[in-house]
Amino acid sequence: MTPVTRQEVLGLYRRIFRIAKQWQSASGLTEETIKEKEYIKNEAKTLFRKNKNVTDPKLIKECIEECEARIEIGLHYNIPYPRPIHLPPMGLAHKQGRTLRHQEKLRKISKPIYLKSHDEVS
Repeated sequence: MTPVTRQEVLGLYRRIFRIAKQWQSASGLTEETIKEKEYIKNEAKTLFRKNKNVTDPKLIKECIEECEARIEIGLHYNIPYPRPIHLPPMGLAHKQGRTLRHQEKLRKISKPIYLKSHDEVS
């Protein structure tokens, strides 16, 4: 990891904790706010620790992009949790063969960047 990338990652980590410190839930309820603040902190710690040994510059860039996207979406919608995606079910594919593999590949490609690590952690 280059020094510039390291500073960028540490800056994102600090930014997340500043956001968590100032976070107010959409409902305005104190217990909801506390719960959401804890979620933000725990999610950040989990994902940053999971990715601390990543050395591939392309993967690091993807993780940074995912982090920035999740921050912006969370601030915009005032929801710290990942937003769900709506993809059509895979009911049309056969249980085996090229069609199933093709649909699985398309679903993986169509998954938004802000949800790449969510399935791995949840």
